[in-house]
Amino acid sequence: MIKHIVMWKLKDSHDGLSKSEIAKKLKSELEDLKNKIPQIKKIEAGINFNPSDASYDVALYSSFESKEDLAIYQKHPDHMKVAEFVSQIRTERCVVDYEV
Repeated sequence: MIKHIVMWKLKDSHDGLSKSEIAKKLKSELEDLKNKIPQIKKIEAGINFNPSDASYDVALYSSFESKEDLAIYQKHPDHMKVAEFVSQIRTERCVVDYEV
Protein backbone atom coordinates (compact mmCIF):
# COMPACT_ATOMS: atom_id res chain seq x y z
CA MET A 1 0.00 0.00 0.00
CA ILE A 2 1.28 3.46 -0.96
CA LYS A 3 0.45 6.61 1.01
CA HIS A 4 0.68 9.96 -0.80
CA ILE A 5 0.57 13.11 1.33
CA VAL A 6 0.80 16.65 -0.05
CA MET A 7 0.45 20.02 1.67
CA TRP A 8 0.15 23.48 0.16
CA LYS A 9 0.39 27.07 1.30
CA LEU A 10 -2.01 29.13 -0.77
CA LYS A 11 -1.97 32.64 -2.16
CA ASP A 12 -4.15 35.16 -0.32
CA SER A 13 -6.34 35.53 -3.42
CA HIS A 14 -6.65 34.30 -6.98
CA ASP A 15 -9.01 35.19 -9.80
CA GLY A 16 -11.40 37.00 -7.46
CA LEU A 17 -11.42 34.22 -4.85
CA SER A 18 -10.27 34.64 -1.24
CA LYS A 19 -7.85 32.17 0.34
CA SER A 20 -10.77 30.49 2.10
CA GLU A 21 -12.69 30.11 -1.18
CA ILE A 22 -9.58 28.79 -2.93
CA ALA A 23 -9.10 26.18 -0.19
CA LYS A 24 -12.72 25.03 -0.44
CA LYS A 25 -12.51 24.76 -4.24
CA LEU A 26 -9.24 22.82 -4.02
CA LYS A 27 -10.66 20.42 -1.42
CA SER A 28 -13.69 19.75 -3.59
CA GLU A 29 -11.67 19.21 -6.76
CA LEU A 30 -9.21 16.88 -5.03
CA GLU A 31 -11.88 14.74 -3.41
CA ASP A 32 -13.84 14.54 -6.68
CA LEU A 33 -10.86 12.74 -8.25
CA LYS A 34 -12.03 9.56 -6.46
CA ASN A 35 -14.97 9.49 -8.89
CA LYS A 36 -12.69 9.85 -11.93
CA ILE A 37 -9.53 7.83 -11.23
CA PRO A 38 -10.09 4.19 -10.27
CA GLN A 39 -6.56 3.69 -8.93
CA ILE A 40 -7.36 5.91 -5.92
CA LYS A 41 -8.20 3.69 -2.96
CA LYS A 42 -8.78 6.57 -0.54
CA ILE A 43 -8.55 10.32 -0.81
CA GLU A 44 -9.14 13.00 1.77
CA ALA A 45 -8.40 16.71 1.68
CA GLY A 46 -8.44 18.94 4.73
CA ILE A 47 -8.41 22.68 5.26
CA ASN A 48 -6.17 23.84 8.09
CA PHE A 49 -7.61 25.77 11.05
CA ASN A 50 -4.31 26.24 12.93
CA PRO A 51 -3.13 29.88 12.61
CA SER A 52 0.56 29.01 13.11
CA ASP A 53 3.07 30.43 10.61
CA ALA A 54 4.47 26.91 10.32
CA SER A 55 1.17 25.42 9.17
CA TYR A 56 0.06 24.76 5.61
CA ASP A 57 -3.39 25.71 4.29
CA VAL A 58 -4.56 22.47 2.67
CA ALA A 59 -3.43 18.86 3.10
CA LEU A 60 -4.12 15.85 0.88
CA TYR A 61 -4.01 12.26 2.10
CA SER A 62 -4.47 9.52 -0.49
CA SER A 63 -3.66 5.85 -0.81
CA PHE A 64 -2.95 3.48 -3.69
CA GLU A 65 -2.34 -0.25 -4.02
CA SER A 66 1.05 0.19 -5.70
CA LYS A 67 3.68 2.64 -6.94
CA GLU A 68 2.38 1.92 -10.44
CA ASP A 69 -1.13 3.02 -9.44
CA LEU A 70 0.30 6.23 -7.96
CA ALA A 71 2.13 6.87 -11.24
CA ILE A 72 -1.09 6.33 -13.22
CA TYR A 73 -2.90 8.78 -10.93
CA GLN A 74 -0.18 11.40 -11.30
CA LYS A 75 -0.36 11.28 -15.11
CA HIS A 76 -4.16 11.00 -15.34
CA PRO A 77 -5.73 13.93 -17.28
CA ASP A 78 -8.17 14.75 -14.46
CA HIS A 79 -5.31 14.92 -11.95
CA MET A 80 -3.35 17.07 -14.36
CA LYS A 81 -6.25 19.57 -14.51
CA VAL A 82 -6.24 19.88 -10.72
CA ALA A 83 -2.45 20.16 -10.71
CA GLU A 84 -2.67 23.05 -13.18
CA PHE A 85 -5.11 24.85 -10.85
CA VAL A 86 -2.79 24.17 -7.90
CA SER A 87 0.16 25.66 -9.78
CA GLN A 88 -1.77 28.94 -10.03
CA ILE A 89 -2.89 29.14 -6.37
CA ARG A 90 -0.01 27.84 -4.27
CA THR A 91 3.04 29.55 -2.85
CA GLU A 92 4.62 26.42 -1.33
CA ARG A 93 4.22 22.66 -1.62
CA CYS A 94 5.63 19.68 0.21
CA VAL A 95 5.04 15.99 -0.46
CA VAL A 96 5.87 12.59 0.98
CA ASP A 97 5.18 9.18 -0.54
CA TYR A 98 5.78 6.04 1.47
CA GLU A 99 5.02 2.35 1.46
CA VAL A 100 3.29 0.47 4.28
